[in-house]
Amino acid sequence: MSLLELEGVRRHYRQKKTMFAAAGHSPVRAVDGVDFRVDPGETVGLVGESGCGKSTLARIICGLEAPSEGAVRWNGTDVVAMRPAERARILHREVQMVFQDPHASLDPRRSIGQSIAEGIETHRLLPASRIDGRVRELLAQVGLNPDHAQRYPHEFSGGQLQRVGIARALAVEPRLLVCDEPVSALDISVRAQVLNLLNRLKRELGLSMVFIAHDLDVVQHMSDRIVTMYLGKVVESGDGDDVYDRTAHPYTRALLSAIPRKLGPDERLDRVVLEGDPPSPIDPPPGCPFHTRCYTAIERCATEIPALVPVPGEPARHRSACHLAAEVSRSRVGAVYTISTPSERTEP
Repeated sequence: MSLLELEGVRRHYRQKKTMFAAAGHSPVRAVDGVDFRVDPGETVGLVGESGCGKSTLARIICGLEAPSEGAVRWNGTDVVAMRPAERARILHREVQMVFQDPHASLDPRRSIGQSIAEGIETHRLLPASRIDGRVRELLAQVGLNPDHAQRYPHEFSGGQLQRVGIARALAVEPRLLVCDEPVSALDISVRAQVLNLLNRLKRELGLSMVFIAHDLDVVQHMSDRIVTMYLGKVVESGDGDDVYDRTAHPYTRALLSAIPRKLGPDERLDRVVLEGDPPSPIDPPPGCPFHTRCYTAIERCATEIPALVPVPGEPARHRSACHLAAEVSRSRVGAVYTISTPSERTEP
């Protein structure tokens, strides 16, 4: 049984009435019919451009937002059907979030020890006499000096504050950790340290994880399975090696092509350059949501919405919402090739 399962989840936001538009028309389709699951002990990487719905989906998973439609099941139980207080009691204990900006996610008026202890006190996990000791254990677990529990957020660097955020998330002993761009606001020099910390904690504590990031190299390093979102929909999902080595959706291939790579003196890279901006989630295009920017689109793509189905010839877990998924997975667009002569190139 999956630890977390989302089925047909939608999150639409009604627009406020303005001088240009009446209220209630053309809702913003932030998440538009997503099926998503996380198995015990699994890390699922969630990738896509800004505005594709990743963070909204993360908030739904954590119980911070309720879906407009669809089911959210935790250990097989539909938490959407529960009363708000009961849903909060389950999800706010079992699911915790590590936010993108560690500075903004911590109260500057509270010491880091107070911030970490807040969850323990709220859920009444320990008697008051043992909370300080538990806070010190958590600080040591994430590589910080336990004696610094009385310091305030402004006294720490960004990397240290992100470790504090991780310690605060672990304080209530969750089963699922949702990491929303946890290293994008950090210096390059400390990103690897935080990523290695998350991997170590996952192994030691048996955590499941949803890892959201723009950097697909980071996602590949962290994830067992990868899910690509575009305009509120899942367009590709599968095991990490399958998605990276045999990409079956042109949007995922474009994201992979944008990864900076170190090439040899005789190597070149066929890059995919997408034209234009993503469509508005208020007025998505008909047919495939990606067809307005797609370099492989055919006439059918403009009228028929592709279903997320297994890619022909691939493992059943590898799915793509593309009418040409089999052709895309066999193409070499975005591949590194070697120049043998000025007029000849040899595919690897």
